[in-house]
Amino acid sequence: MVYDIYAMYLCEWYRTREPNCRHSCTIFRNFLSKNRLMITHHVAILLVLVPITQRLRGDLGDFFVGCIFMAELSTPFVSLGKVLIQLKKQHTLLYKVNGILTLTTFFSCRILLFPYMYWCYARQETLSLLQVPFKIPFFCNVANAFLVAPQIYWFSLLCKKAARLFDPPPAIKDG
Repeated sequence: MVYDIYAMYLCEWYRTREPNCRHSCTIFRNFLSKNRLMITHHVAILLVLVPITQRLRGDLGDFFVGCIFMAELSTPFVSLGKVLIQLKKQHTLLYKVNGILTLTTFFSCRILLFPYMYWCYARQETLSLLQVPFKIPFFCNVANAFLVAPQIYWFSLLCKKAARLFDPPPAIKDG
């Protein structure tokens, strides 16, 4: 999480720096204000979720913690997309293929992951999938809702961006 924040800052620094400008407070403040939600997300995971998953849960839930870490499988594709944009390569085949891989891994590893975990629990406990939310502790449902909500939001943003990428350019009007 610390690396992700640092990498995001470096991207912002490279994008906005002037030729002879070093790291400045202005660039850092702009980075903080533009990326408030993403930074909050990373800091919350680092300071809240990691300690809970590593210490407070004891020996319970290794499968579910592993599933949550699977969500990071989409990160290299998201990062490559940002790098390609900075290199002004967003009209290449690589960018388009990476976009498809980003959408696929993001959807399967960050959104379908939650129904999959409920399905696995249902199989383990011989329940129907619809019984699971009522059989597990309430805080687990709340935690999953808090985890999946931003994933759905970010996926919708990725889909909008992908739609723009594959839409034909608007026709130029004559005279």
